[in-house]
Amino acid sequence: MARRCNIALVGSYNSGKTTLAESILRLTQATNGKASSLLDTSPEARDRQMGVELNVVHTRYGDLDLTLLDCPGAVELLQETLNALVGVDMAIVVCEPLSDRAFTLTPLFKFLDDWQIPHILFVNKMERAHDPYREILAAYRQVSSRPLVPHQYPIWQGDDLLGYIDLVTEQAYHYHAGAAADLVPFPTELQSVEQAARAELLEALANYDDHLLEELLEDIAPPESEIMADLRWELGADLIVPVFFGSAQRDYGVRPLLAALDREAPDAPETATHRQISGEEPLAQVLKTFYLPQGGGKLSLVRVWQGTLTDGMSLNGVRVGGIYRAQGTQLESLGQATAGDIVLVARLEGIRTGETLSVSGQAAPLPCAPQLEPVYALAITPSKRSDEVKLTSALQKLLEEDPALRWEQHGDTHEIILWGQGDIHLQIALDRLRRKYHLPMQTHLPQVPYKETIRRRTKNSHGRYKHQTGGHGQFGDVYLDIAPLERGSGFQFSETIVGGVVPKQYIPGVEQGVRDFLQRGPLGFPIVDVAVTLTNGSYHSVDSSEQAFRQAARLAMQAGIPQCEPQLLEPIMAVQVWMPQAFTAKVMQALTGRRGQVLGYSSKEGWPGWDQIEAYLPQAEMHDFVVELRSLTMGTGGFHWQFDHLQEVPEKLAATIVQRHKKA
Repeated sequence: MARRCNIALVGSYNSGKTTLAESILRLTQATNGKASSLLDTSPEARDRQMGVELNVVHTRYGDLDLTLLDCPGAVELLQETLNALVGVDMAIVVCEPLSDRAFTLTPLFKFLDDWQIPHILFVNKMERAHDPYREILAAYRQVSSRPLVPHQYPIWQGDDLLGYIDLVTEQAYHYHAGAAADLVPFPTELQSVEQAARAELLEALANYDDHLLEELLEDIAPPESEIMADLRWELGADLIVPVFFGSAQRDYGVRPLLAALDREAPDAPETATHRQISGEEPLAQVLKTFYLPQGGGKLSLVRVWQGTLTDGMSLNGVRVGGIYRAQGTQLESLGQATAGDIVLVARLEGIRTGETLSVSGQAAPLPCAPQLEPVYALAITPSKRSDEVKLTSALQKLLEEDPALRWEQHGDTHEIILWGQGDIHLQIALDRLRRKYHLPMQTHLPQVPYKETIRRRTKNSHGRYKHQTGGHGQFGDVYLDIAPLERGSGFQFSETIVGGVVPKQYIPGVEQGVRDFLQRGPLGFPIVDVAVTLTNGSYHSVDSSEQAFRQAARLAMQAGIPQCEPQLLEPIMAVQVWMPQAFTAKVMQALTGRRGQVLGYSSKEGWPGWDQIEAYLPQAEMHDFVVELRSLTMGTGGFHWQFDHLQEVPEKLAATIVQRHKKA
């Protein structure tokens, strides 16, 4: 009976994940035409020449049924990768042979290690390697908490990659374009380095196998079958990370990789056991949500953990409207899906990515990938005003497809703001709005929600509203004391009326008039941290009304606030920034260059070789901070931020902001 294994291809942008997937499909004859026609076919991917979303293909090699999940590599699309990883049996981390970029995979390795997801490392584009193989391995060992175990050793002729030595069988092979590698005589000049590499392999395996350790101590050569069994068990238990290399574009090294997967890859039942999932009742989890263009409906990519899903059954109270196997954009209709399958399920309305599915709808939720915080925003407006009514529905679908997006209508600026992981991420989302939902958008930078406050108090600010129209008129007369409050106090209203000079039924109108004025102060922004006291006034027995006193209060505030020395306040964010220690000084400099106040830094807990900086940073300086941070840290830096307090804007900058706001 065939074993079943679901494998995620992950790694940095441009490492060659899709090329490896295409090579696997080609060598397993899973496609009649070009394998590339199955992958990265969306307009957004073609326009950018990069993977922008999860692609799923199926093939078979030997006794192994393989489902490959080709994950995007851009750091801005990491959420898509994390969501996929929680549903696979193992991962292949594809990297380039660049020692100085190994640290960029730290977040990915840490996630795999923390979640105990078995994984191997495939060093792609090996023909371009400039560093010795041992240096490449040493660099990647620095970013993995699991030991990296070499499975092969390269054979070079000058700068040309000729082939490899299998460290298990100690046989040598030469690559050939379009064909399997040939067995060749063992290169005796490599015997010493091969022996050292093989010793690394055996010693790593012996750390978890006492019998093998005894054999090594007694200089007994272990049989190949024992080494293979250890590799399979220790990979499945996520104790080691086997390392392979090659050139996926030339199909070099891909056949031995497939052979190793056939022998050593953990299968679906092992993963379910490891996750402590057992039983017969259907249990599944949504890894990704798709909406087809032109109203083609909703598809949910689902990992079946136990039991059997059938077309027409109910999951979480929703009827299954079809089950399909994905081969890129091609769909094969299935009547059912069994434990270990990753399939597309149609019309699961109301079901979101990450949800656990069961017939009862009462199953304990399976662990979901952590939700990444948004770090970049654009304010969006439909190009056609008539499209405003369709926008909310389209955004909800967009967020179902991509949970790393957020949107809000800001309470102060009233802008619709789309949040994501970076500019490329948001541009992809905007392209989808235009293509799928026919909603082209205009964009601009979100406004900063500045506030105003006052420096000094004023007393008896007078406001009188008198209006005669022929019948009953309007009359309201008030005196207000206005005073500053401590930062963060908000707004306080009180009254000290004596003798009923302002009747009680009109006082709420006075307070509302004050609040109306505070919505937009003389500098053009809402006023905060102010106390207003109604001290005196007068009324007319016929013409007075709550509305008249509301207008009078506005006039009193209009007269009094300019005398209180208005000042501009800006929101200050508390930020935690993390990065490899090599970049700490540069990031600190970037923070201070953005008017930031560095509060301190320390080692990032659980991240050897990484630092974390605590700082205050004006929100006005945060819009493109993630762009600079990633540029400084080769894409590895990240941050968490939240509002902390309001702070005075420096006088010269405040004048510029106010002038710009008035022009706008």
